[in-house]
Amino acid sequence: MPVRVCCCCSALRPRYKRLVDNIFPEDPKDGLVKADMEKLTFYAVSAPEKLDRIGSYLAERLSRDVVRHRSGYVLIAMEALDQLLMACHSQSIKPFVESFLHMVAKLLESGEPKLQVLGTNSFVKFANIEEDTPSYHRRYDFFVSRFSAMCHSCHSDPEIRTEIRIAGIRGIQGVVRKTVNDELRATIWEPQHMDKIVPSLLFNMQKIEDIDSRIGPPSSPSTADKEENPSVLAENCFRELLGRATFGNMNNAVRPVFAHLDHHKLWDPNEFAVHCFKIIMYSIQAQYSHHVIQEILGHLDARKKDSPRVRAGIIQVLLEAVAIAAKGSIGPTVLEVFNTLLKHLRLSVEFEANDLHAGSVTNVSVNTGPKDNDEKIVQNAIIQTIGFFGSNLPDYQRSEIMMFIMGKVPVFGTSTHTLDISQLGDLGTRRIQIMLLRSLLMVTSGYKAKTIVTALPGSFLDPLLSPSLMEDYELRQLVLEVMHNLMDRHDNRAKLRGIRSIIPDVADLKIKREKICRQDTSFMKKNGQQLYRHIYLGCKEEDNVQKNYELLYTSLALITIELANEEVVIDLIRLAIALQDSAVINEDNLPMFHRCGIMALVAAYLNFVSQMIAVPAFCQHVSKVIEIRTMEAPYFLPEHIFRDKCMLPKSLEKHDKNLYFLTNKIAESLGGSGYGIERLSVPYVPQVTDEDRLSRRKSIVDTVSIQVDILPNSVPSDDVVSNTEEITFEALKKAIDTNVMEEQEKEKRRLVIEKFQKAPFEEIAAQCESKANLLHDRLAQILELTIRILEQRFVLKYAILHELNFQRKLLR
Repeated sequence: MPVRVCCCCSALRPRYKRLVDNIFPEDPKDGLVKADMEKLTFYAVSAPEKLDRIGSYLAERLSRDVVRHRSGYVLIAMEALDQLLMACHSQSIKPFVESFLHMVAKLLESGEPKLQVLGTNSFVKFANIEEDTPSYHRRYDFFVSRFSAMCHSCHSDPEIRTEIRIAGIRGIQGVVRKTVNDELRATIWEPQHMDKIVPSLLFNMQKIEDIDSRIGPPSSPSTADKEENPSVLAENCFRELLGRATFGNMNNAVRPVFAHLDHHKLWDPNEFAVHCFKIIMYSIQAQYSHHVIQEILGHLDARKKDSPRVRAGIIQVLLEAVAIAAKGSIGPTVLEVFNTLLKHLRLSVEFEANDLHAGSVTNVSVNTGPKDNDEKIVQNAIIQTIGFFGSNLPDYQRSEIMMFIMGKVPVFGTSTHTLDISQLGDLGTRRIQIMLLRSLLMVTSGYKAKTIVTALPGSFLDPLLSPSLMEDYELRQLVLEVMHNLMDRHDNRAKLRGIRSIIPDVADLKIKREKICRQDTSFMKKNGQQLYRHIYLGCKEEDNVQKNYELLYTSLALITIELANEEVVIDLIRLAIALQDSAVINEDNLPMFHRCGIMALVAAYLNFVSQMIAVPAFCQHVSKVIEIRTMEAPYFLPEHIFRDKCMLPKSLEKHDKNLYFLTNKIAESLGGSGYGIERLSVPYVPQVTDEDRLSRRKSIVDTVSIQVDILPNSVPSDDVVSNTEEITFEALKKAIDTNVMEEQEKEKRRLVIEKFQKAPFEEIAAQCESKANLLHDRLAQILELTIRILEQRFVLKYAILHELNFQRKLLR
């Protein structure tokens, strides 16, 4: 019961105190005296300078009632404060607010849940009031700490615990709304506050029983859910907080998320982590997405020594973030994302190789199995992220990423790659090669360039084809699949159906194609021989499996569809005949399955190309050979040789020549349709390049050097030509000895520098002019001599020997 004073003393009290006293009834159950409350409100509005005194007096009474546990009078005092706050909107309200906040703090400090909830509700009402001018001296540190503590309430009664947590979340939401709108008062974004607010919200969000794993943005919860469910209310507050974040304070809001996930070990499993970052990416402004991605990458670097499943969980979160950011602005982090992911891919392969090595040394390889599998989970997650990120980039950026990844692929015998593989060993290097090519495969998926030069520039084509010479069938498969992604600009690959059977009618496939443009024609003139060479050598690898032959067939078909004019068609037919001859002669000692596989590939391709160019005589010859093979040698056809069980012949030398595609018959059929058949009489021979030393096979240079032996009598024999008779492979090796060349180059540079320092300018100019003229003449002579040797000695001589050898094999 309040202490009543006599009338004399009451008359001497200040008016504002009398008005305040009158709003309290004798029995608190009667509630606020409304008539007296209206008088107090009118007085406060009429005399705003008295507001601070009214607030101080109310705070004094409330503090006394809280200490004496008079909850009824506390409720009346807070109701009166709320009404005064809503009624008074002037600059004079600021001193009153200080008293109000002091009273709210008293309620929050009390141990009674009802008073804490009451104080929170009053603070939320205050937070929704828009003040005319900001108060820069006012701080909310206490409220941040207290509301955060309420979010972690552990009250024994579940209902009271939920009520307190909801009050804490609503209090944090009120603090956020009250502070974030003032740009000059950004104390709420300081790390010490974010480290309390964000974990408190995440702690309550974590109680969601059914984690949302939708790809799209989470749906907004209903009003009833917000009020009753702490997890939903916390999630809504978290979204609101992130939506108000700006460029300068974005990182402060995101970093506590990592600390919470680390502390509670929520990366494995990572459903909640993925859910959190989906909310983050959909809540922040799109132009700040790259900040979040950078933070994830930085955290991945910080946790690089953690267990594989933790790293895989972080990478999966990165994938989800990238999937959302790729639709908006990613900013300058594109190369950083790929560089970091490739670095962690190398680390994962290194950890895997170390585990295998440790297991083999200690003979406990059984125990390293799970670790090995976990590292594969990390690697697959990285590749999936790289692929998804790359496939969502614009074409110009995707081209740069393709070059970037290709520059990381290590190739034996070269040092052009930029990835550190010193600790990997051969097995680890092979693993990283496969991983990088798989990443490249995913990046190139769906890439549609207008011209093939854009998709396969020389700076990309050369390093891409280098792994196709490796003695690893999986590497070669990946290279071919990457090429198919870039070549197949009209989505014809799926229609080809591999090499499983001979296509009866190619027209049924409904192949889409366009007229070959000038850029594509130039590309084939410049790079066609390089493509043919890699297909030719790829067919002759001893470890080929069915998929290799299917991909090689698809390569030939795509070149025919996308890049073939009449000249390219002739070259492709020459290549097919050369493959057939190599299978019959078998200079590489291939197993019978591989020889029959090459024969089947040639049959499938010639059937395809004959129907594509629609020359009746050519189609008739191909169909006839296929028909005879069906009757007499079904193992020369793909539908038979690539079955699980197929009878193989013991030899191919005694087969009838009607089983083979003959050059003269093809030339005869094409000649009548206007094709230039002169080149068909010249057998295809692959180019000799420096890449042969990378393949770790017997170099074909040895074979070519033997064929260049003597010139025909019709060729004039001068001194220069006679000197070329002594050129052999061994002589070339000696001529390019690296040590000798380095010493000679150093001496030449020293002499040139000395001459330029001492000789007169006129002498230097005259000598340079004479050397330029001499060099021009010598280059012209060398070029003319090279053409003569190639035309008259190498090509013709080899053609005759090759044709005679093939005919001799057939006659046997």
